[in-house]
Amino acid sequence: MVTLFNERAEILCDDLEKKEHKVVDMEERFCSVTLDIIGKAVFNYDFGSVTKESPIVKAVYRVLREAEHRSSSFIPYWNLPYADQWMGGQVEFRRDMTMLDDILAELINKAVTTRSEATVEELEERDSSDDPSLLRFLVDMRGEDLSSMVLRDDLMTMLIAGHETTAAMLTWTLFELAKAEPGMFHEIQNEVRTVLKDKDRPDYDDIVKMKKMRYALIEGLRLYPEPPVLIRRARTEDELPQGSSVMKDGIKVLRGTDIFVSTWNLHRSPDLWENPYEFDPTRWERPYKNPKIPGWAGYDPDKVTGLYPNESASDFAFLPFGGGARKCVGDQFAVIEASVTFSVLIKNFDFEFEGSPDDVGMQTGATIHTMNGLKMRPRKVQPDEPLAETGGWWERQHLKRGLSASGRPYHSKQEVENQNRPNKQTPDDPGIPMSN
Repeated sequence: MVTLFNERAEILCDDLEKKEHKVVDMEERFCSVTLDIIGKAVFNYDFGSVTKESPIVKAVYRVLREAEHRSSSFIPYWNLPYADQWMGGQVEFRRDMTMLDDILAELINKAVTTRSEATVEELEERDSSDDPSLLRFLVDMRGEDLSSMVLRDDLMTMLIAGHETTAAMLTWTLFELAKAEPGMFHEIQNEVRTVLKDKDRPDYDDIVKMKKMRYALIEGLRLYPEPPVLIRRARTEDELPQGSSVMKDGIKVLRGTDIFVSTWNLHRSPDLWENPYEFDPTRWERPYKNPKIPGWAGYDPDKVTGLYPNESASDFAFLPFGGGARKCVGDQFAVIEASVTFSVLIKNFDFEFEGSPDDVGMQTGATIHTMNGLKMRPRKVQPDEPLAETGGWWERQHLKRGLSASGRPYHSKQEVENQNRPNKQTPDDPGIPMSN
């Protein structure tokens, strides 16, 4: 999969190079590249939307916006007689869904015509280099009901949610980095350029090494969760802990209760996060706990075991992909996809806003979008350009809080005294300035 992500990221970079210094809607570009990735990964189909305009991108956005309206509406207006013939939004929704259904049906039918049934074990051992897609695996799985609406619905979910959410994460991360202090962007860009050096394509090991970049993406997902609301239904009676509420005896949940979990509010809660509205990727290196929240274990960076800080590391204060049995199964796919795409992008380009960051705006449609697109001007970074000066921006975020340069508390007086001494193993290291 990493190879696929790199191939599509390079196509995006080639397209941006042709548009250097011109105004480009990076939100649309991200939607296009992630659609092409999901097309190949799930369906073995090349939508080619990076190099030509695809109606699917806009159709998916309109479908998600309608889905949000329906989820929050007290009246099922879409069930009104002939609603899809006389209500403007419903007419458009039916047209969009018909187009997506037709595309999906064509892809499924094409795979069915070359079906070769096998057991799961046989499929895992089969050489699938010609078509490694998920659709091929499902179609060839012995006993799979290809006429099932469940299969069709699952594939539709992958087509829509599988690209749109990752595109939103890339969009908002670039937005925040572009409007932040230059030192923040350059810290992350320098890390990417240092790790990759003369390589054009990152591999998995490179992604693991680029922690600052991954934490920037995750910070984007904290501030702009995709989706901003999770909906769950209680299958049994339960009782929730007090948390930050005033209900000391907990909160009783009756069986059948629909629960709306606002990840937007959760991820921006002053009770759970230091400077919650601030984009600060360094926060993921620092432990944080609020003793005023009974029962909450806080965020512990030592509990981060994978590519990103998940719900366990934050004791469910951070739900980038949900949690429990209904957690998104594509979390690793999305994080690696975003990491590869973003690293290839910022290794090769700088970006500046066309106009003001305030012009971007924000609106929701099941996921969080810009109001007016992310209009930016890309500038090609030449391979021989020196790394930008950062002034030790990343480490200073920890030091000014009285922590070590790694974001952890000091354990001895000697550590405090040595915090600003030059590193003997690196003669050109002058030490980290303590000013803000």
